Amino acid sequence: MNRSLLRLDLAQDRDIVAARQRARQVSALLGFDSQDQVRIATAVSELARNAVRHAGGGTIEFMITEAPSRGTLPLSNPFLQIIISDNGPGIANLDDAITDGGGNGELKLGLVAARRMMDTFDVYSGKGRGTTITLGKFLPRRTENFSAARAATIADQLSAYTATDPTVEIQQQNRELLRSLEELRLRKEELAHLNSELEDTNRGVMALYAELEERAAHLRMADETKTRFLSAVSHEFRTPVNSILALSKILLHRLDGDLSAEQEKQVTYIRQAAEQLSTMVDDLLDLRKVESGKLQIRVETFNVTDLFGALRGMFKPLSIKDTVALSFEEIGSLPELHTDQGKVSQILRNLISNALKFTEIGSVRVTAKLAADTDMIVFSVADTGIGVAPENHRRIFEEFTQVENPLQKRVKGTGLGLSLSQRLAGLLGGTIDVASELGKGSVFSLAIPLRLPSTTPLGSSVLPETQATQRVLIVDDSEIERYALRQFMPSSAFEVIEATGGYDGLRLARQSQPDLIFLDLVMPDVHGLEVLKMLKAIDETRHIPVILFTSQRPEDIGEEQATAASGLLLKHELSRESVAAVIRRASSSGEIHHASHA
Repeated sequence: MNRSLLRLDLAQDRDIVAARQRARQVSALLGFDSQDQVRIATAVSELARNAVRHAGGGTIEFMITEAPSRGTLPLSNPFLQIIISDNGPGIANLDDAITDGGGNGELKLGLVAARRMMDTFDVYSGKGRGTTITLGKFLPRRTENFSAARAATIADQLSAYTATDPTVEIQQQNRELLRSLEELRLRKEELAHLNSELEDTNRGVMALYAELEERAAHLRMADETKTRFLSAVSHEFRTPVNSILALSKILLHRLDGDLSAEQEKQVTYIRQAAEQLSTMVDDLLDLRKVESGKLQIRVETFNVTDLFGALRGMFKPLSIKDTVALSFEEIGSLPELHTDQGKVSQILRNLISNALKFTEIGSVRVTAKLAADTDMIVFSVADTGIGVAPENHRRIFEEFTQVENPLQKRVKGTGLGLSLSQRLAGLLGGTIDVASELGKGSVFSLAIPLRLPSTTPLGSSVLPETQATQRVLIVDDSEIERYALRQFMPSSAFEVIEATGGYDGLRLARQSQPDLIFLDLVMPDVHGLEVLKMLKAIDETRHIPVILFTSQRPEDIGEEQATAASGLLLKHELSRESVAAVIRRASSSGEIHHASHA
C-alpha cells in the first residue's frame, strides 16, 4: 500500500507552525498515542524550520506505505512515512550534521533531534541539489489491519481541515511542553525516591555482609576449636585404648598363663570394643585433617594385583560367615596406578567391611576395571546384603549417620566410615557412588584417576635394620605402655631400662649407653621429638638408634623429624612379631654397635 495522505508547502515561518499542527493531526488519525504525536510533531517542525530558514522553503508529504523489515523478518503492517524536500544548497559535512557530538548549530540540533524521535531516518543531500529527508514511524499494533479504504477516509478528513490561528498551535505546543515538564518532574521525584531506596538497600546489604563476615569468622573459629578439641581428645583416647589393646593381646597370647574359655571370650570382647574405639579415633582424626587440608597424600606406583593380594590377606583371618563368600577379581589387563596406595586401601577396607557386615547369605565381590574413554579406574564392591533404600543413599555418607536396618542390634558402627571414605576419594580426585535397593544388595563404586602428582613420602628410612641388642631403653610416661612393650620383647635376655619422661630418658641414655632406644612422643615434661634432637646433638648418644614408639600415625609426624629417627613402632600395632621385626631390621642394618655394659 502506497497512499499519499497530505502534502504541504513550506515558505514562511507560519508554515512551520502549520506543519507541526498537521503532523499531530495525521498521527492522531492514525492511532498514535499522545507521546508519539508529540514526537512526530516535534520532528516535523524541526525539519520544517531547517527547510524554511536554511534552504528557502520546500515541501512536506505524509504517506502510508508498507513497513520495512525489522531484523530478518519482513513486516506487512502499514508505516507512516514523512518526506521533507527542499531545493537549497545542500548540507556540507552531512555525516557530522546527523550524528551526536561536535558543533551544536541550529541545523545540526534539528537533524539530531528528529533522528532520535523517529523509527527510521534517511537523508540525501547533494551540493546545489537540495536535501531530501525521509522519516518513518511504525503504526501501533492495533492498526495492523489498516485498509486502503481507511487511508482514503483519513486523506479526505485531512483535505477538509480548515486552518486555525497559529496562536492556537503555539498554545497547544506550550501545553505539551508544560505536560512534558510535569512528567519530567514526576520522573525526577520517582528517580530520587528510587535512589533513596537503593541507598537504604545498599546500607542494609553492607550491614548484612558485615554480619555474615562476622558469623563466618565465628564459625571458622568454632570449627578450628572443634578440630583442635577432637584432635587433642582423640590423641588422649589413644593412650588408654592402646593400653587396653596391648594388655588384652598379652592375655590372649597367654604370656602370663592360660585362660579359661569364658575368660578368653571376655578378653576377646574387650579387645573388639577397644579396636572399634581405636578405629573411631583414627576416623575422627582423618576427617578433621581432611576438613583442615592437613591430610597428606603420598603418591607411589603399585598395581591392582598387589593391592587385592594385600586386602585378601588382611580379610582372610577375620571371622567371615561360612554363608558369605569374599572374592577379588580384576576385569581385563589393568595399568599401574600412581596414587596413594594407603588411602585407596583404606577406602576399600571400609567398603568391604560394610559389605561383610550387612550380608548374611551370598557373596561380596570386589572388582576393578578401567572406565570407558577416561583415565579413571573403577573399584566396585558388590554384595547380596540387605541393601539401602534410594532415599537414604545420601544420608549414609553423612557423619555419625546410621540407617535403621534389621541387623542394627547385631552390627555396630561409628557412622564415620563412608563419610571418611567419600572425602578421601575426593582427595584422590575421585568419587564414591552407590547403587542399591532394599533386599537386593548394594554396589559401592570408587572411581579415581590412574595418576596423581607425586609427593615425598614420610620418613623413607622408617625402621632401618639393626643388629640384636643387649640393652634397651624405653622412654615413656605411661607405665602400662612400658609394661606392654617389655612383655613383647622377644627374649628375657634383653636388659630393659625404663624412663618415665623425656629428661629422665636423656639422663639414662648418657649414663647407661643403651644399644637401642624406644622413645614416646607425647610426654608431659618435653616432647619426644625434642628429646630426639637433643640425643642426636650429644656426642655420647648420637650413635644410638632411636625407634619412635607412639600412638601417632606416620602422617601425624613431620617428615624432617621422622627421618632423624631410625624407625617407627605404632602402639596400636604392638605385638611380639612387630617388636621382633623392628629389632631384626635394626640388627641387619648394622646400625647398632654393642656397647660394653658393666
